Amino acid sequence: MSRVSVKRRILRVKDTARTSRIDSLAAEEPLEIRLNGTPLTVTMRTPGDDFDLAAGFLVSEGAVGSPDDIATIRYCAGATVDGGNTYNVLDVRLAPGVPAPEPRNFYTTSSCGVCGKASLEAVRTVARWSAGDDPVELTLPVVTSLPLRLRAAQRVFDRTGGLHAAGLFTAGGEALCVREDVGRHNAVDKLLGWALRNGRLPLRGTVLMVSGRASFELVQKAVMGGVPVLAAVSAPSSLAVELAAEEGLTLIGFLRGESMNVYAGEHRLSEEALLPD
Repeated sequence: MSRVSVKRRILRVKDTARTSRIDSLAAEEPLEIRLNGTPLTVTMRTPGDDFDLAAGFLVSEGAVGSPDDIATIRYCAGATVDGGNTYNVLDVRLAPGVPAPEPRNFYTTSSCGVCGKASLEAVRTVARWSAGDDPVELTLPVVTSLPLRLRAAQRVFDRTGGLHAAGLFTAGGEALCVREDVGRHNAVDKLLGWALRNGRLPLRGTVLMVSGRASFELVQKAVMGGVPVLAAVSAPSSLAVELAAEEGLTLIGFLRGESMNVYAGEHRLSEEALLPD
């Protein structure tokens, strides 16, 4: 399935010149995730890597932590009244004995990963692994190279300019997996789902690099996946910093060029990375 971008005719205005042209837009469609046949949530996402998205969502919810926890994932046939398949409805079947999480109260937009949670306490899901126990260290050259490495892997962004990106990297800067989506939280869930389905959880010794800001829900997702380091090109929120400090996560913001702000977990930056200006 390839519906990550859509062609539309637009009017291009530059100075006094007007031209008609075809433009590429990032696709955004709803995805309903069902669990054992029962509707669980609806999220707005960019189509593609939907199985990873569904699996990663369940990792973020604390429902699964091993590929053995999921029996099957499949698109639901006959998703429309006329029996057609929209590829916008997934059914996840959990393995016997794996309890299902409680359904969301309402749908999740592409900009919000925690909508429908009853309270802040409910968001602080108990993680299966401790990010604080990970002894990984990073050097300055590796950290400062991550935004460009992530940007180089954003193939759909090159066409549309309208997608967030999230990438998993080793402590040496090697890209393990990169995902794009109109929702920053979806991009991270797609990474977590990839890791789950490939038996790579917990994500020890890795860095999660995101193209936007470091929100609370992204820190939460990193913690749930056992990721010890989260880096972002923009700012974190106060609650994101609070959660990172509580969970032992290294949180880096405003990572641009040779500069960055380290908001929590600075012990993971080697002495080379902490040389004074």
